Amino acid sequence: MNELESAKAWYVLHTYSGYENKVKQNLESRAKSMNMEERILQVIIPEEETTTEKDGKTKMEKEKIFPGYVLVEMIMSDDAWYVVRNTPGVTGFVGSHGAGSKPSPLLPEEIDQILRSMGINPRKIEMDVELGERIKIVGGAFAGMEGTVTELETEKGKIKASVEMFGRETNAELDYNQISKLDD
Repeated sequence: MNELESAKAWYVLHTYSGYENKVKQNLESRAKSMNMEERILQVIIPEEETTTEKDGKTKMEKEKIFPGYVLVEMIMSDDAWYVVRNTPGVTGFVGSHGAGSKPSPLLPEEIDQILRSMGINPRKIEMDVELGERIKIVGGAFAGMEGTVTELETEKGKIKASVEMFGRETNAELDYNQISKLDD
């Protein structure tokens, strides 16, 4: 991981409500036109799909999870901060105390939870486990137990494992960060 890679973080922008899409569009085009694409990496509007039924017809709609807020992944610098905060529709950063102070980024677990709720795997963790392999569970409700891999969902960063509890086999869905390989 290079220096820039480790410096990237997610920040929350406050926008005028209803202008989230416009802010995303403006920010992406400003990053490109001002050569800040290596510093302003991603702009996301947290949304979830909801189902509504009207006149007997089911309709899928995207609903904003945090109306009036946009997430931006960036490498904080004076230039990047200036470009983002002066983007039309941005009223400021959440976590900035004003008077020119830079904002605090989201904690990794906060952004992971938001991205997961949108169906995005926050971090691609490479795990070379195979079906039928025994693994140790290091996090979650089954921490400290061992299991056997029964299913791999690599694009989601998850596995399913069979765990013995109370003399019975139980299926557990686990994230890659909740498991480790057993030492041979």
